[in-house]
Amino acid sequence: MNKKIELENVKPMDIETRSFEIITEELGEKNEKLIPGTELIVKRCIHTSADFDYADNLCFSDQAVQKAMQAIKEGACIVTDTQMARSGINKKALARYGGEVYCFMSDEDVAAEARARGVTRAVVSMEKAAKLDKKVIFAIGNAPTALVALYEMIEAGTLSPELVIGVPVGFVNVVPSKELIMQTDVPYIVARGRKGGSNIAACICNALLYMINNDRLY
Repeated sequence: MNKKIELENVKPMDIETRSFEIITEELGEKNEKLIPGTELIVKRCIHTSADFDYADNLCFSDQAVQKAMQAIKEGACIVTDTQMARSGINKKALARYGGEVYCFMSDEDVAAEARARGVTRAVVSMEKAAKLDKKVIFAIGNAPTALVALYEMIEAGTLSPELVIGVPVGFVNVVPSKELIMQTDVPYIVARGRKGGSNIAACICNALLYMINNDRLY
């Protein structure tokens, strides 16, 4: 005999609200341990992935959220390491403040230079982004080599980003690349460990935009 399965009766417009209620309920005492001002980011990452580990592995440098929001208000652009992350970011919301989203990974000049130098396209695309004459937030969800390239430019004094979102997912050099970013003096939001992804990178960007617009659903 089949077990009776009960579904919640939730109206379509209330699904997201109910989801965040469930997240808050299941976090329990951890709600009190979240850094003030980061709650929306943490809970949106959980909402995107259904992975409660983000309550423990998301690391924020001092005032990273506030500094990133101010940079966005001042027209900062966002550079991603995948077209997927670029597609997931709310470009209309960012455009309200004069910002744009860039991804140079598919550019022919990036691919050609990467082949010639024997490096990843992520490395070359970060170097290309460093030449933008704008405030830049980097949202890295796939390529640890992008984080390493950013670290090297930051340490060399040739790059000073407004924020580095370091959430590449995977195994090869993923963990140490994140740790390198956390050793710099630049603002960062990093998912320590192996977890992350382009969807998480975009999610964090959107959470910042929601917070600026006072959409504090969590």
